[in-house]
Amino acid sequence: MMRRTFTAAIVAAALTGSGIAADAPENPEHQTEWGLYLTAREAFDMKQAEGDKVLFVDVREPVEIMFTGSTDVVDVNVPYMLVDPAAWHPEKPVLAMNENPDFAAGVAAAMEARGMDKDTPVIVMCRSGGERGAPSAKALAPLGLTQVYVVVDGFEGSTLKDDPRGPWRLKNGWKNSGLPWDYKMNKDKIPLRRD
Repeated sequence: MMRRTFTAAIVAAALTGSGIAADAPENPEHQTEWGLYLTAREAFDMKQAEGDKVLFVDVREPVEIMFTGSTDVVDVNVPYMLVDPAAWHPEKPVLAMNENPDFAAGVAAAMEARGMDKDTPVIVMCRSGGERGAPSAKALAPLGLTQVYVVVDGFEGSTLKDDPRGPWRLKNGWKNSGLPWDYKMNKDKIPLRRD
């Protein structure tokens, strides 16, 4: 346990000390008590350097993954928000999404299955880095984790509003950084929900 904690601390210090760790988001709602932020590229590098000593969690809804793709670099999908096919979003023309009441338990189970403890670094990543990144990290606070990293640019990156094709997510993010990506779902990383 000491070696794992020490190794993770070295990686975190190297990222922060070298100036390559991502800055804290400007929006306070996108900040966490840990103050640990990575870009998609930094998350990839950390996972490559530390392998199974880091848990990398895709917090997107599996239906979203089915249509937009994912990466096998991720260890597990534990959705922070779940689509409610019986309700419309109150402000947008889309289906409602509700917080997954089993999110923290799902992450805890993934950690336990891998023999990880509270000092294991956990990386959470959503589509854009903002709407579900920090909230999903904050939902893990009751687990007493010491290192929860939020990927600030997400899987699809930020929107380019001035693009002639429309507002496309073409700036930064995992996909736009040329990192491993596939449109086939990995059934070993996305647990089925039983209603």
